[in-house]
Amino acid sequence: MADIFGLLIAEGGPSAFGLEDYQWVSLSMGVLIAVVLWKKVPGMITGGLDTKISEIKQQLDEAKSLRGEAEALRDEYAAKIASAENDAAAMVEGAKSEADAILAKAEADSEKMVERRQKMAQDKIAAAEREALDAVRSRAAEAAAVASRSLIAQKHDSTADSALADEVISSL
Repeated sequence: MADIFGLLIAEGGPSAFGLEDYQWVSLSMGVLIAVVLWKKVPGMITGGLDTKISEIKQQLDEAKSLRGEAEALRDEYAAKIASAENDAAAMVEGAKSEADAILAKAEADSEKMVERRQKMAQDKIAAAEREALDAVRSRAAEAAAVASRSLIAQKHDSTADSALADEVISSL
């Protein structure tokens, strides 16, 4: 066996059917390329790539439509937020004006109540003054009557009474 290997090495390597190594590699590559072309492998690869490209295009179109919908929703919600902010501002303004109206009414009512209470107090004071004046007058009248009795009793006697009675009768 060593002689066969030595002989093969001396001749440049093994060969079959008179073909060298590089010729066998070229022949096998040719056969492989022929089988690939015969089984239409490039068409399958192209078809698979075309299918994948169409799927990617479909996904891109779907993503574009979803983006458009999302932008429309964003714009719609932005408009709703702006509307809600305007409504809230209007509500706040309405509440302020209503509170101002309630405050003004309360101030007017309190002023009317103060005026009524002042009038009631003035009426009570006037009534108390009248009662006090009437009481003073009645005491003054009683004091005058008592004083006049004592003065008449001291200064008038029966002769002065008869002269006074005669004078009253004659004037009638």
